[in-house]
Amino acid sequence: MAGLMLAALGVVYGDIGTSPLYAFRECFHEAHDLPPDRGNILGILSLIFWALMLILSVKYLAIVMRADNEGEGGILALLALLRRKARVPAARRPLLIILGLFGAALLYGDGMITPAISVLSAVEGLRVATPVFDPYIVPITVVILVLLFAFQFKGTAHIGKIFGPVTLVWFAYMGLVGTLSLLARPEALEALDPRLAVGFLWHHGAGSLLPLGAVFLAVTGAEALYADMGHFGKGAIRRTWFVVVLPCLLLNYFGQGALLLAHPEAVTNPFYLLVPGWALYPTVALACLATIIASQAVISGAFSLTRQAVRLGYLPRIRILHTSHDEAGQIYVPSINWFLLVAASALAVLFGSSSGLAAAYGIAVSATMLITTILVYVLMRERWEWSRWQALALTTPFLFVDFAFLSANSLKILRGGWIPILVGILGYIVMSTWSRGRELLALRIAEQSGTLEDLRKDFAETPPLMVPGTAIFLTSTPKGTPATLIQNLKHNHVLHEQNLFLTLVTEDRPRLPRDERLELSRLADHFQRAVGHYGYMEDPNIFHILARCADEGLEIDLDRATFFLGRETLFATPREGMPIWREKLFAMIARNSVPAPREFHIPPERVVEIGVQIEL
Repeated sequence: MAGLMLAALGVVYGDIGTSPLYAFRECFHEAHDLPPDRGNILGILSLIFWALMLILSVKYLAIVMRADNEGEGGILALLALLRRKARVPAARRPLLIILGLFGAALLYGDGMITPAISVLSAVEGLRVATPVFDPYIVPITVVILVLLFAFQFKGTAHIGKIFGPVTLVWFAYMGLVGTLSLLARPEALEALDPRLAVGFLWHHGAGSLLPLGAVFLAVTGAEALYADMGHFGKGAIRRTWFVVVLPCLLLNYFGQGALLLAHPEAVTNPFYLLVPGWALYPTVALACLATIIASQAVISGAFSLTRQAVRLGYLPRIRILHTSHDEAGQIYVPSINWFLLVAASALAVLFGSSSGLAAAYGIAVSATMLITTILVYVLMRERWEWSRWQALALTTPFLFVDFAFLSANSLKILRGGWIPILVGILGYIVMSTWSRGRELLALRIAEQSGTLEDLRKDFAETPPLMVPGTAIFLTSTPKGTPATLIQNLKHNHVLHEQNLFLTLVTEDRPRLPRDERLELSRLADHFQRAVGHYGYMEDPNIFHILARCADEGLEIDLDRATFFLGRETLFATPREGMPIWREKLFAMIARNSVPAPREFHIPPERVVEIGVQIEL
């Protein structure tokens, strides 16, 4: 458990662990017109304390983490769990899928901003030491980001070993400097009283929304707790929060508050001004390490999210590389990596400071949190079989809090908040178009394919030439006759003595046991069908399935086997299905997806691709 807690500290809590660098400072940003007087300082501290307690301690750790899909968490895991539940009314399922996909797409927006704002806020500590570094803050940040993303291809298997210890030192250091400040001004502990938070909101009214959006920066790593549940388990994540993370965060925030009570002018950068002058440069170095680790966690999360989306059929085949022979979760997705690098570097240059970038930060996460609460409510009703009033009694307070934070962050839309929203919308369009396009493509292929009985009648009239060997026809649906077989017979008039229809199906479960992996059936003379089943956290392997077929009595000589794959040329048409623009988008995405032979590691010399033209 201690080892799991140390690993969880480095991966799960890296993002929220760097929030003290900028969260408290941003609450008093000049645009908020909030003077750092005693009432405002204690009110903000109280809001941060109760936000951490309600959102992290109660909502996510006590409630949301119960909504696991066989141990796996995250918004796509939750969506997959709901998608396979028959009790969810058919009319409601499309709305749930829309919410889930939009929430998942928003996380890419968060993945763009987190590395930029985290590294910027750490490097800005140099500005506290001397203004000489002012012109170099952004260039240094970009260099760190380039180095961070450039080394992603090596994976986190090796550098991940230092994540936990470094993050532990970081939290301990934050707690120490916060404690020293708090001992000098213990009246900051008055902020534990929730009446101060309520009083702040009541006194400032609508004017409290801007600082409330900054308060939200203190809880922006909450989704990571849920998403990484499958890697470390509920127990390790919960213990790490209550034993290490929460105490150190609170000590640092209250230490910053105590500093401002004594020296309101320290509002320019209260985190670094907690530190004595001789320790400033080591603190900046430690902060840079901590922010790199926080960024690494977000990047790895984007890779994991992408793989889940591909396996669940929401994204096309994308090049995914495994960087560890021992850990299945250690992956590298080049296209996502370079997209995040370009986006994060551009944001750092465009906004120029962590304060400027804070305007774009928060709205994606707050929207995802609200969507998670809605999906958990549906799960309570449809899976846990709670009554409507029980589910509402538990989720309504969180819906109110989530909506309040979303409203506060919505005020940032014109100042940069539109960026993650745009990314979320574009991501949702791509995911939903690919999912619906695959359904439409399967329908069109089925219309062109006949039944096996029709094929046998054709054989009786015009017997094909029978040749030795095995033909393996990869098909996307475990029904009907593959269009590649029809085309092969139509043009070559040749039939192999053994024909296997092979389909790989990804289930809405993270992993499947070995005895549920293969479904093998004999269709007729010379024809067999094999359906390989995989979980969305697993990588399909054709040759493992073929080996299982041999265990079931179907011997296949791979040296004499030929794989037949379809190469579809898609045309957009005004037929019922999707709008023309979405059909064109689907066709473009399909053309640029990773070819099946490369995805499944089939030797090129064993592959025959047959072109098929399909009107969508």
